[in-house]
Amino acid sequence: MMKKDLYDYTISDVSELLLENVDAIVVVDPSIDAYKSIVRRGMFESFLKESGIYHDLILDLWFHFNDSNERVSGEYQIFADSTGIFKQKYSRRLRLFLENEEKPHLVQLTVYPFEDAGKYIFVMDEFIDNESLQESLTTKKISTIQNSYLFSMYIDLVQDTISSINVAEISADVVNYNLKYSDWRMMIVNMIWPEDQEQFLRRTDPEYLKKNFHPGRTSSYDCMMRNLEGNFIWVKLIFSRAQTTNESDYRYVFMVQDIHDESMELLSTLQEYEEKAIRDPLTGVYNHGETETQLNNALSHRKKSDDPVSVMMIDLDKFKSVNDNYGHSVGDTTLKHFARILKEVSAGEKSLVGRWGGEEFVIICRDKNADEASLLAENMRKRVEEYLFPDICHITCSIGVTELKPDDRFTEAFDRLDKAMYSSKQNGRNRVTVL
Repeated sequence: MMKKDLYDYTISDVSELLLENVDAIVVVDPSIDAYKSIVRRGMFESFLKESGIYHDLILDLWFHFNDSNERVSGEYQIFADSTGIFKQKYSRRLRLFLENEEKPHLVQLTVYPFEDAGKYIFVMDEFIDNESLQESLTTKKISTIQNSYLFSMYIDLVQDTISSINVAEISADVVNYNLKYSDWRMMIVNMIWPEDQEQFLRRTDPEYLKKNFHPGRTSSYDCMMRNLEGNFIWVKLIFSRAQTTNESDYRYVFMVQDIHDESMELLSTLQEYEEKAIRDPLTGVYNHGETETQLNNALSHRKKSDDPVSVMMIDLDKFKSVNDNYGHSVGDTTLKHFARILKEVSAGEKSLVGRWGGEEFVIICRDKNADEASLLAENMRKRVEEYLFPDICHITCSIGVTELKPDDRFTEAFDRLDKAMYSSKQNGRNRVTVL
């Protein structure tokens, strides 16, 4: 276009200038889920088709991770249709990726709705290098602040609306959604871990929020929620009612905080302490308390089921002489090796090994009657007899076996087990007795 005096420019000149300089112009008709490209320059020659599906365009523009062109999981793509509805002019910056490119293109998007026509014009421009660098640095700072907050939005219960939605993994900017709070709530519940969904619906119910939140009050709870990649992670859901003097003004800020790493570390620590609480520190098998608990559980199970359960008690023969002749250190080593044999023989047998005290061990055998448990006990006895223990070479064990009865009480079953083991002792040791 030839240079003109400022006051000589007309509307048609401006239109021509825009057409010559704008990188992309797209006309959209949501009613038929379609778009048509009027102008495509630069990166948009690859990014846009001449015409296509509007839903797919929304996915390409919004529903990918902030640092890649990988789309968010299909569960979250259900929000695409509500994102692509515009009732007024809308503008934001986007980070768009072309296929096989690692560096994003920073783009300014402006949407102009047709008045009363239900159609839109999308105008898009790519930033030049200097502006791109400034935008990248700004986004990096914002991302650093928001890195633990996956999602935030503003809720007005009176109007049943949501606004100012920010999904940190998609963009540092606010995302456009045209959704009622009631609709959003029923859509997002599908992203919550099934066992947590009932609690989510109760805690996000409008009447619950109105009743339990005074102005300025904040509350939170933890649950598992599917992230944009489709994986369940631990999050903290935070609700805060806006500070206001109007009791009928029910506005809230809702945020989702990523606490997965901290939660998994805590769970790991708790499991570690739980293991320490139920394990014998010397041999690594279950301690007396946990063995007694498991024996009671087996008795309860036997009362409700026809599946057999047997128990055996194993005692090292003449173990006191090991401590007296070789010292307690050798005695401890012997117990460790003995426990290892019991665990190895019990492996894959639905059997639980526990240390009852001193050199006495108890094994609970699920799905085994007395005869089957006796065969397992005989295998253990032989393994112990043949094993070459450090320092002491050989030692034997005596074993008692009993099958639990449906009407057994703990004392009855244990007395029978104890008598079976001592019967093996009294009859020459290194043998198995079933009572």
